[in-house]
Parts: sequence; structure tokens; C-alpha cells
Amino acid sequence: MTTERADVPMEDPQASLERAFIEEYLKTRGHSLRGLHVLPEEQVNALLRAASLYAATKLAEVEARAAYVHEIHGSSSE
Repeated sequence: MTTERADVPMEDPQASLERAFIEEYLKTRGHSLRGLHVLPEEQVNALLRAASLYAATKLAEVEARAAYVHEIHGSSSE
């Protein structure tokens, strides 16, 4: 018996959330990922750097909140 493996790469569970945060940042600046190609390269790079920093900060906040909730619920069962 042979087990078949899907050739679909595993995606980072936070990748879609990170992308959503990047899109959220761009939207607040009047842009979208699809529309970046019309901008000058320097502006695109600056926007993506700032959006990446924003997304990383928001992901860290989500992780910190999740750890806090886990800590609260974990300590209440002791």
C-alpha cells in the first residue's frame, strides 16, 4: 500500500493574516497590492517596508495577546 502525498506546499499559518495586515496598511495610504505596479520603484519599496513593519508589529501584538490569554486560562486550571 502506497500513501500518496499532495504536492501542495504547506503555508505558514500566519501568512494570510500578515498579508491582510499589509493590505490594511496600504489601504489606509490609498493603495493596494494590485495597484503598486504603477508607482515608482522607490515609492513601492518604501510602502512595502512600512507595511511589513506594520504587519510585523500587529502579528507580535496578536501573539502577545494569545500568550496572555493562554496564561490566564492555564493558570486558572491549577
